[in-house]
Amino acid sequence: MAATVQSPPVRPRRRGKPLLILLLFLIVVIGGFALYVWSTLHLSYSSGERAGYVQKFSHKGWICKTWEGELAMVNLPGTLPEIFRFSVRDGAVAARINQSLGQRVRLHYEQHKGVPGECFGETEYFVTQVEPVAP
Repeated sequence: MAATVQSPPVRPRRRGKPLLILLLFLIVVIGGFALYVWSTLHLSYSSGERAGYVQKFSHKGWICKTWEGELAMVNLPGTLPEIFRFSVRDGAVAARINQSLGQRVRLHYEQHKGVPGECFGETEYFVTQVEPVAP
């Protein structure tokens, strides 16, 4: 009798492993981006104060509405003012700025470098407090 040679059993190919690796990769990338956005919005690079007159303040944007403004800082009478552009994320601070238009104010700001896109604000300077300044 002739001996028959048996071939080893064929295992079915697994498709789940590459999908799992792709899913884990996407989770890491999305999680890393979310951590980056959170850190740029919550960790400030610098902070300070500027005083002057708010000459422009508007709520603008097509999809992401942000409060954007300009503070005119006059150093000496008769000189051109230096313009400080800023963004406001807090609605209560925006309301106080709107109430103090035309008055001299002091704005406390925080600088956040690397904020992605313009959905959080057009500038890297975010105003956190506003105080009227006596003339």
